Amino acid sequence: MSCISETKFIEISAEIRKDRDSIIKYNPMGTEDEILLWMLLSVLVTYLSLTDVETPCFTGKPNASTYREAILFVLRGRLENTFDPEPYIDRMLAK
Repeated sequence: MSCISETKFIEISAEIRKDRDSIIKYNPMGTEDEILLWMLLSVLVTYLSLTDVETPCFTGKPNASTYREAILFVLRGRLENTFDPEPYIDRMLAK
């Protein structure tokens, strides 16, 4: 199972924040938070090399809360060192 360090998670979330306007502009599929959380989840799925079985599936239309929960689910057991990803997610979403 692949893991992610706190440093790498900070880097990924900071890069998404830096590219916020472009990400939102070219992916107009929901609210700003939904788009950014969708992007973070997508990057984590790739970075952690998750299989189809390990990748969260959604029924209905996911919202920001659904994406956040999926991100935390994906990270569970995959953190190199225990850290709280929520402050970095919040920072990524801050306007």
